[in-house]
Amino acid sequence: MGKESEQHLPVWRIFLRSYRFQKIWEKVLVIFFFFNGFFAVFVLLGIFSLLFFEGTPAFKTISPKEFFFSSVWNPTSPIQEKYGILSLVVSTMLTTLGALVIATPLGVACAAYLSDVASHRVREIVKPAVEILAGIPSVVVGFLGLVVVAPLLAKLFNLPNGLNALNGSILLAVMSLPTIISLSEDALVAVPQEYKSASLALGANRWQTLLRVTIPSALSGIIASIMLGMGRAIGETMTVLMACGNSQAMPHSFLDSVRTMTATIAIELGETAYGSPHYHSLFIIGFVLFLMTFLVNLVSDLILAKYQEVAR
Repeated sequence: MGKESEQHLPVWRIFLRSYRFQKIWEKVLVIFFFFNGFFAVFVLLGIFSLLFFEGTPAFKTISPKEFFFSSVWNPTSPIQEKYGILSLVVSTMLTTLGALVIATPLGVACAAYLSDVASHRVREIVKPAVEILAGIPSVVVGFLGLVVVAPLLAKLFNLPNGLNALNGSILLAVMSLPTIISLSEDALVAVPQEYKSASLALGANRWQTLLRVTIPSALSGIIASIMLGMGRAIGETMTVLMACGNSQAMPHSFLDSVRTMTATIAIELGETAYGSPHYHSLFIIGFVLFLMTFLVNLVSDLILAKYQEVAR
């Protein structure tokens, strides 16, 4: 019956159903996805090469020891130019770690609520809201930091202004939450139901099961989500540029104004002379920032891969 019906089909439809076409189509898909993966690696290597080769000429006139271990960054000084990025690195890590301290408990708690506590209706409302939060432009978040968070911090800590590392950390925490919540929830949902059922059968209540069974079982996935959130915070530019005060001094607390590495590149790159030591030093900052974010994302990918192997 099938052969008789195929006789009435057009030749091109018969060819589409043929085994030969299916094999050709599979090869085309393999080649397509291979070139997509190769292109991603090519772009990554291109960025790495650009930053490296544009940045290394800076060390012809700048001492590497001074560049990496000095805390004075003043490339426009009329007396003596100073190129030390230590204060910029410390400022970047200060705001990033502050963001993680705020975002980690909130993000994991929200993910645990969505995966094990919230009703289906609440979950369908909260999850899209979290995803929408990820789509808010960074300039809008920075503006909210200027007009809302900064005055509150200034009033709370009796400061002349609230443009400091704490302000940046709060805003970066908000921007990191969607990543932490989404990936942590996926890790919690992936925990086998047998683990939870066994815990409940032994007499543990729902909260004890969540805290002592579900979260520890999903810990590697949660850690990976935190690392990815950290990568998101390290690379943020506009928010910290608007909300952190842009002071080039070495910070000593979260209440000090800071300037991050990304903010330095954004502020100064458009005003430097092409080919000058200042110009090339900004590429070195970008290279260091690239290595930091690459290592953070690499560690998170390794943790996720290990988590998936354990889950299987």
